[in-house]
Amino acid sequence: MRQRWVLLLAGLALCALYPAVPSFTAPMTPMARQTPLEPAGESLVEDTFYLTEGIEVRQWLLPTTKGVAFRAAYLAVGVKVDQGGRLYGKPQRSGTYVTPVQICAGQACREQDLTLVVLSNVPWEPRELTFPGRAGTALSGAIGINGGPTGVVPTFTVTDYDKLPKGVSIGPDGQVGGVPQAPGLSEVPVRICVAGNCAGVVVRLIIV
Repeated sequence: MRQRWVLLLAGLALCALYPAVPSFTAPMTPMARQTPLEPAGESLVEDTFYLTEGIEVRQWLLPTTKGVAFRAAYLAVGVKVDQGGRLYGKPQRSGTYVTPVQICAGQACREQDLTLVVLSNVPWEPRELTFPGRAGTALSGAIGINGGPTGVVPTFTVTDYDKLPKGVSIGPDGQVGGVPQAPGLSEVPVRICVAGNCAGVVVRLIIV
């Protein structure tokens, strides 16, 4: 008789505990190993590049955040991007190419469209490379080019700032300005690029 009461009490205790014990048949929620990158806004400082057919590409993708890498891929005919964001190769066919580039942090990646505008190789030449001026008087002028593809704005880069006379500047738009402080002749090396088609020139500043 005592044994029957013991079994009955044990059964009641198990029934009372059952709701508190999680079911082994309940569905399991999978845990993500990698938190995906947030679908943020623009991931690149610049997403459009102008290139010239047959001219070697030497440009870089600049991400807006640190610690990311790129998935190597073809972006246009003859043009690739490597893991460091370097664009390289020679465009072989003119046209506009819109290709998604993958930007990754660890194993998580997101895509952003990259536009490459490949222009036909139209010859160009510089003009207005000599600028006279007077010490103490504001200097005003602009380096120009003849030819090149229509609608493409050239860029101008001084490659040795030590050659610029004091008080004078040459901007990325080719504008020559400032107030020269002393007379003299200066020869300033400048790199001109038109859609990736670049050449070095010498700008002469004659200050009296």
